[in-house]
Amino acid sequence: MTTSQTITQPKTQPGRHPKPKNPAATALRPLIVDVAIPLGSYYLMRHFGVGVVAALALSSIVPAADSIISLVKDRVVNGLALLMVAVNVVGIAVTFWSGDPRLMLAKEAAVSSTIGIALLISAFAGKPLMTAGLKPVLVKADAAKEAAFGRLQVQSPRFRRLERLFSAAWGAILLIDCVVRVVCVFSLPVSTMVWLATVITLGAIGVGMIASGPFSAAMDRMIKLEVGR
Repeated sequence: MTTSQTITQPKTQPGRHPKPKNPAATALRPLIVDVAIPLGSYYLMRHFGVGVVAALALSSIVPAADSIISLVKDRVVNGLALLMVAVNVVGIAVTFWSGDPRLMLAKEAAVSSTIGIALLISAFAGKPLMTAGLKPVLVKADAAKEAAFGRLQVQSPRFRRLERLFSAAWGAILLIDCVVRVVCVFSLPVSTMVWLATVITLGAIGVGMIASGPFSAAMDRMIKLEVGR
């Protein structure tokens, strides 16, 4: 006597197959949602004549909502999103406080110092905020590299130290950026600072990339070695 067993597969309707997640989109999501969207929306609104306070407040909505969703859904505090909200709150406070054009120009110094202090605190606390932006660059949406990154975070004290140093380097550069801005704002003509502020920003980014480069390069080498094992 032969017993036959039929396994019934769940029926799927054409066009209803679940789409696999895009690893690149998943990796880049923190940068897009918590940094690119608020910054891009702020400058876009300012371009179309929206006031500074309104633009800062409106551009805070997305990171604030993302932080609340992460806290409620995953019970995880989204540090990068909260940082962007804090930066905008500082910007709003300085804007209300200042009527002097020099103080308005110094607002950027308050913003850079807020980010710098937050990055330094996160580095010393062992939860470096810059990892959210660094990880997509290092893993390049490669599943093997992402797995290696996760293992090294857990198993390698050296890797975690490099993570902290990467964030600390950016934090230090942004604090220096703050000092340079304040000195320039109160020692140079306002007309000069209008264009020099952009030069200072680009310079800080360039110096930050150079200063943090050795740490990210060392992490990249460790990831490649881990993948090759």
